[in-house]
Amino acid sequence: MKPSRRRSLISLPVLSLALVATACGEDSPLGDLAEQCGLVCASEGIVQGNASISGIASIDAFFGAVIDVTGAADGVSANMRAQLDAMAASLGLQAGASGAEIKAALQAKISANVEGSLTIDFKPAECKASVEVTAKAAAECDAQVDPGSVEVKCEGKCTIDASAQADCSAKGTLTCKGTAPNLACSGTCTGDCSLEASAQCDGVCRGECTGTCSVTDAAGNCKGQCMGTCQGTCELKAGGSCSGKCEGTCEYTPPSGSCEASAEAKCEASAEANIQCKGGCEGKATPPSVSAECKASVEAKAEASVECTPPELDIKYQFKAGLSADAQAEFVAFLGNFRVQYAGMIAAAAKADIVLDAGANLVAAADGAVKGAADSLSADGDLKATVGAGCALAELPNVATVIQTSTGKLQANLTAFVDISSVVGG
Repeated sequence: MKPSRRRSLISLPVLSLALVATACGEDSPLGDLAEQCGLVCASEGIVQGNASISGIASIDAFFGAVIDVTGAADGVSANMRAQLDAMAASLGLQAGASGAEIKAALQAKISANVEGSLTIDFKPAECKASVEVTAKAAAECDAQVDPGSVEVKCEGKCTIDASAQADCSAKGTLTCKGTAPNLACSGTCTGDCSLEASAQCDGVCRGECTGTCSVTDAAGNCKGQCMGTCQGTCELKAGGSCSGKCEGTCEYTPPSGSCEASAEAKCEASAEANIQCKGGCEGKATPPSVSAECKASVEAKAEASVECTPPELDIKYQFKAGLSADAQAEFVAFLGNFRVQYAGMIAAAAKADIVLDAGANLVAAADGAVKGAADSLSADGDLKATVGAGCALAELPNVATVIQTSTGKLQANLTAFVDISSVVGG
């Protein structure tokens, strides 16, 4: 073994240490037999993306979780930076511009075109953890978990099959998402709401505005925020109440206790309700009971698997009096790109919060997950497991280093997003 790896065996039992020293030393009469028998540490570790450190399932699962979380952090960070760079370019800034620089340029852009302030309303991004990833992580880490009978519970909302709707109605809250019956939405409508009579529009009014409209076309029709009542179409990009016909997507609680065949059924219940989920979990995916050494690893892998969907944005503003038609058109075009970039950052920020928590939890659990498992193996007489445990202990200091490096970059981009949000009230 290399000198750096030999030092990792100091804490192991005297007999095992003597055997390893004889078998694995540079002048060993066994030559490279120790390496052939797997009695040496891997040349690459988690810094290089290798989780196969010890050959012990629970320990290597922990290192795998570290790699998954850092990979997720790097991916979210890169996504946020790409959105920031795109936004910077649209404001005449160079790639890599800081959050403070983008904030200042955005403030100047809005001040030059908008009377008062520009605000953005939106629902929180929907984030779903993979039930399948959680189940697989539990089975791979804990030998006592039967892969064929792993059940993952969802603390939050998840999509369910038609067969589970009655159970959900009894133990939780069933909601349907799709076309509203007869286009009459008793819940939240997202998309077009047709208003045959003049009514309040908490979105973009396209038609006749009785009051003040923030944006009008050449014919005088409203195509922006209506400070009054709207007749025509109200575009509810961030979702809202529709007093007319909801021609978009309606999310509602079915009075009959079951959804229309064409609607997506979702159930919100506590983990104790034991509702069988299909696909992702909007909330916390709770794995089956696993050993103490596996708990942090399985939870972290579940959190690293989370995917967040960009929300629809409702941007409200009013042009400055006397602003030219060309200037209005240029600002509207700018907002079209900004809408996509900012929505993407909202989704990335939601996942960033989850990943940052997962990273902090792994650092806190590192000693228990690795040293706990290593201590339980150090006296069982298995030389290969003892060597593997020693390799794991040598790798342990790298856990905090790789996590803090990845999450540090992510935190910097998250701070830039917060700077931008302060301008638009998001």
